[in-house]
Parts: sequence; structure tokens; C-alpha cells
Amino acid sequence: QAALEITARYCREELEQYGRCVAASPASWQSDCHRLRLSISRCAAAHPIVRQIRQDCAEPFAAFERCLKENEASVANCSDHVDAFLLCADRV
Repeated sequence: QAALEITARYCREELEQYGRCVAASPASWQSDCHRLRLSISRCAAAHPIVRQIRQDCAEPFAAFERCLKENEASVANCSDHVDAFLLCADRV
């Protein structure tokens, strides 16, 4: 949660652009919005707590990303992966 809050606070514009892209491309957001996803990553990486969360929670986050790739048409199937990542992030 901390990582999401920091990202939302410091990278609001990047997150909003990404969200609009995903909403506009439900079938192809994975490829269409890749550049915007990278811009969020670059923005968030500038903050030490986010770097720490990425280091400590790399596996749950990677599992979440794998789930998104496997469930492009139904991202709601990845809620357990989101929960696991957030649980990890809360412990950092």
C-alpha cells in the first residue's frame, strides 16, 4: 500500500495516463500501454521506499505481472496476486 500511495502521490500524471490507456485498449493494453508502464516505473524508482519495496517484494510482484500476462482478457483473476504483493509491501 505504501508503494501505491507514494506512486500515486509523486507519479499521479503517469498513473492517470496509464489508466486511460488501459481503459481505451482492453484487448491490447499489454502492448499498447507498455511505454506508459515504464514511465511509472521510472518515476517510482526515484523514491527510496519504493526501491526497498521492489527489492523486498520482487517475487510477489513478478507473480502478479505473470498473472496479468496470462489473464489479459480477465485481469480480475489476479486479485490474489495483488493482495500478496500489497501484504508484502505493508511489511516494508
